[in-house]
Amino acid sequence: MIVEHLSLVDFRNYAAVDVELGPGPNVFVGRNGQGKTNLAEAIAFFATLGSHRVSNDAPMVRDGADAAIIRARLAHGDRRVQLEAQVNRQGSNKARVNGSAVKPTELPRYAQVVLFAPEDLQIVRGDPSARRRFADQLLVQRAPRMAGVLADYDRVLKQRTALLKSAKARGIRGDALSTLDVWDDKLVSLGTQLIAARLALATDLATPLAAAYTAIAGADHDPQIEWALSVAGAVSDEDGDGGAASATTAAEASGDPADSSAERIADLFRQALAAKRTSELERGLTLVGPHRDDLLLRIRGLPVKGYASHGESWSVALSLRLASAELLRADSRLGDPVLILDDVFAELDTDRRSRLAHLAADYEQVVVTAAVEGDVPEGLRARMVRVEAGRILDPADAEATDA
Repeated sequence: MIVEHLSLVDFRNYAAVDVELGPGPNVFVGRNGQGKTNLAEAIAFFATLGSHRVSNDAPMVRDGADAAIIRARLAHGDRRVQLEAQVNRQGSNKARVNGSAVKPTELPRYAQVVLFAPEDLQIVRGDPSARRRFADQLLVQRAPRMAGVLADYDRVLKQRTALLKSAKARGIRGDALSTLDVWDDKLVSLGTQLIAARLALATDLATPLAAAYTAIAGADHDPQIEWALSVAGAVSDEDGDGGAASATTAAEASGDPADSSAERIADLFRQALAAKRTSELERGLTLVGPHRDDLLLRIRGLPVKGYASHGESWSVALSLRLASAELLRADSRLGDPVLILDDVFAELDTDRRSRLAHLAADYEQVVVTAAVEGDVPEGLRARMVRVEAGRILDPADAEATDA
């Protein structure tokens, strides 16, 4: 897949801009705060329906505007597709494909993008929510229907938690809250789909993750990936539980390494909800479910978080994105995903820069942002675009700026 043209209206610091892109490397160069990352963010929006920098859409709308418009013309071989997203400051977003209105959740069917940015270091070093978000965005790209499952689970979770808070305020205890059973059924149904999809994703990522890590780090540190499931007894460090996540998968809890089936996960989920009901009523929180799971990452048999060096952490984060790109490339009929490297070369040593550039050059289209042109390896400097204060400079302007 190739992005041939990008058009923005009232997006971040862009009042209006049009950008032509080509196959192979495309490098956006400009000082910090000029809008390079905004271009990368806009391209990735079609694939993830969100931002890699913020958790809500409002900051993507230019100050003073009610909505931002993102348009892109994509090439899938000889086929062209025009995508449009209207990102609203308030209310639901809107989308169009070739001029026809569609649900925004349809957009990832046409656009596949893998974006790596400095913020991705939080995937390996930050809270479990960062790792869940990474996994869920990849799930949506591989199976767009999962966007609906995630949205429905979040809605049910909020409604169930609101009921628990209300019950806490009224002093209800034990089995007196019979309406909770209805929400339990919905939570289990949707949560089981999400847990099963995440477990399958971790399995699929394992091999390309190991290969990418060896290629980036130049060493085999045996990277491993698995889910710690709250429904199977893993303890979360979120919401004040006070413990670090422990690696208990559905298969381990069942005693049968082959049994991580949806039926078994649902059974574990129901048992966990029953065991936690008193605590949930006391605290007014939903204490088990995929919203409290953690994706555990290890190298050399030790957790990356807390044990890996800075360089190793960068290698794991990069490897997760490259492994994601390999998965999308393997099971997609759209061609390669667009690979975006947002301001990452400045963070890497010379050896990792060279290794990453070599791997990236294999993709149909690569978008790179950099504050300093010299940070970008020579092999990725095929097409340079200068960015300044929300404007794309034409070659004459760029030469004058350089002078």
